[in-house]
Amino acid sequence: MSFTVVIPARFASTRFPGKPLADIQGKPMVQHVVERANEAGAGRIIVATDDERIARVAEGFTEVCMTDSTHTSGTERIAQVLDITGLDDDSVVVNVQGDEPFVPADNIRQVAHNLMLRPSVSMTTLATPIHHPEEVSNPNVVKVVMNEKGHALYFSRSVIPFERDRLMNQSRAPDPRHYLRHIGLYGYRAGYVRRYVSYPASQLEQLESLEQLRALWYGDTIHVEVANAPPPVGIDTPEDLVALLEHLNHTNQE
Repeated sequence: MSFTVVIPARFASTRFPGKPLADIQGKPMVQHVVERANEAGAGRIIVATDDERIARVAEGFTEVCMTDSTHTSGTERIAQVLDITGLDDDSVVVNVQGDEPFVPADNIRQVAHNLMLRPSVSMTTLATPIHHPEEVSNPNVVKVVMNEKGHALYFSRSVIPFERDRLMNQSRAPDPRHYLRHIGLYGYRAGYVRRYVSYPASQLEQLESLEQLRALWYGDTIHVEVANAPPPVGIDTPEDLVALLEHLNHTNQE
C-alpha cells in the first residue's frame, strides 16, 4: 500500500500563531505529525507551508514544499504541492493537518486503505461517535450524516440529524448516540485534488466554513468510516496545548 502524506502547516493562525512550531516534549508539533505519518507507513511525507520559519525547522526531518499564502484550505495548498512535485493522477494522497501531533497512525492507514478499496469514490475520511450532549450543539464539533453505503450526505456545525420530537416537543438534550463527529483527515487521488480546485467555491462551504462541502455540492462521493483508533484531542489555542501537556505529564507519572 503506497501513499503520500502531505501536511499543510500554516504559521498565521488567529487563535494560535506559530502553532506547528509549538514545543511538545522537546519537539515541534509538526515533527510529531511527521512521525505519525512514518508510523503509518507513508512512502513519502511532505510538509506544505507558506512560512520560512516552519520550512527551516521541518527541513531537519522531512521533505518540505513552499506554497503560496493565499490558499483558503488545506486541499488547495496540497494541489500546489502536486503541481510542484508532479505526482501522477493515480497517486494516493492523505491530508494530515500540521496541528494533529497525536493523530493515530492507524487512522492515516485506514483513510488510505479505504480509498484504494473504492476506485469510484472521490474522497475518504473518518468519523467517531459522540458521547456527550454538549458536543452535539458545539459548532466547533463538525457533525456528519451518511447513508447505508457510508457515503456522506452532509457535514455541518449544526445539530444533524435533528431529533424533532426530542428537541422540539420535549425540550431535552440531544441523544449523543445518534451523532458522529467528523475527523478532518482526508484521502484522495492526486487527479481528484486537481479537479477539486478547479471548482468554484460553493455557497455551502462558505456558509459553514467546511471545505469538504465543495465536493458534495458538485456531486462527488465522500466515503466515511468510523475511525479504528480514538481521535486525538484538538489543539486550537495555547490553552489547549497547556491542557494536553499537563495530561501527558500526569500520564507519564502514573
